[in-house]
Amino acid sequence: MSASRVNCLLVLSSSSEGVSSESFRQAYNLASSNFNIQVASPNGKNIEFIQQDDNNRRWFNEFRSKSVSTPIGLETIDPNRYSALLIPAAPGALHDLTNNEDLAVIIRHFVKEKKSICAIGLGVAALFCAKEENKQWSFEDYSLTGPSVYELAKSQDFSSLPLITEDTIKDLGGKYNCSDCDAVHVIIDRHLITGQNDLSTLTAVQNLTLMCAQKHGRTYTAR
Repeated sequence: MSASRVNCLLVLSSSSEGVSSESFRQAYNLASSNFNIQVASPNGKNIEFIQQDDNNRRWFNEFRSKSVSTPIGLETIDPNRYSALLIPAAPGALHDLTNNEDLAVIIRHFVKEKKSICAIGLGVAALFCAKEENKQWSFEDYSLTGPSVYELAKSQDFSSLPLITEDTIKDLGGKYNCSDCDAVHVIIDRHLITGQNDLSTLTAVQNLTLMCAQKHGRTYTAR
């Protein structure tokens, strides 16, 4: 790892429902230009990147040849080592991250220390695991976005989703806001950045890198 860069923890679902391939590709490309990246998943399980196409399949073949592509387990993470937390869009997050206690420990540390957090699309659901000792959500009274019910309703899996992101944010005491379906929409509240959908990935991660550059006095690379 480069000593001149801060460390970013990139958390991915290892559920069979997978991680959005394009959201991950954009997030990784931009983040790796500005951070030392560590990929992590529940129990260090392999990742299923969904919706690959001819445009990104070669990229993923090259990515899998790199050592950074092998995730380590969330249970092994020392959150003190990281300055940024990034969770790309992932339908699988609804299934294995929303109640993950190892991730909850990491997120609570980031909230306490006011470190930068960025979650995108259904990756926002990973934030639901973070509860304080009084059972309150760590992001109560934060302004957030995430997929609207109208966006989720377009999915063939809508009827079988374990939760609706918009409803859960409101139920937990967050302040939800969205734009039109498939619009680029990002909300920044304190040290938390959320993107509404996969299309918001680039803008969300750009804001994460800018936020960290400002905090740590570093130069931002936009590529």
